[in-house]
Amino acid sequence: MASQTGSLSPTPGGMVAGHLSELRAKWGWFVALGLLMVMAGAIALGNLVLSTVVSVLYIGVMMAISGGAQIIHAFQVKTWGAFAFWLLDGVLFLAAGLVCIFVPMVAAEFLTLFLGVSLIIGGAFRLVAAFQLRPADGWGWIAFSAAIAILLGIEIIAGWPVSGLWVLGLLLGIDLVFNGIAVLFLGFGLKK
Repeated sequence: MASQTGSLSPTPGGMVAGHLSELRAKWGWFVALGLLMVMAGAIALGNLVLSTVVSVLYIGVMMAISGGAQIIHAFQVKTWGAFAFWLLDGVLFLAAGLVCIFVPMVAAEFLTLFLGVSLIIGGAFRLVAAFQLRPADGWGWIAFSAAIAILLGIEIIAGWPVSGLWVLGLLLGIDLVFNGIAVLFLGFGLKK
């Protein structure tokens, strides 16, 4: 039988505090990840239009490959009875990928809108994670990074669709730099 205190749910901070020694042992991984993210952000900021177009083309190629694979898969499992769903899903992925590849500027506009929404949602999740990390030194940097992501998401949606060509590269670079700095400082805070 569980004791009365054993049945209480731990607080989020208490859960992290219990694993703080594990996190401290991995501080170098946080620092390395932070540095990698800062470097990737600097490259993206170096040429905004190119980083936007390359991002859209990369997404398009991945979607087209996935769509093609799903279409092939649909014909391999057509006796399952869900052939039409597998086929339709594959066709939609392939079509979206081809749009990204052949009309990257149009795709950039829609991806820009999607990125804005994702930054807001991701920033909210990061904010929750920051408060769960609160006993650890450097948690405030994660919260700051979350606030930046939320503000960037709002800005991107406010300027859509006009800035769709360059905003993906700009916001990607800024988010990578700020999140990288936040993770870097969290790593240094865990080293203490």
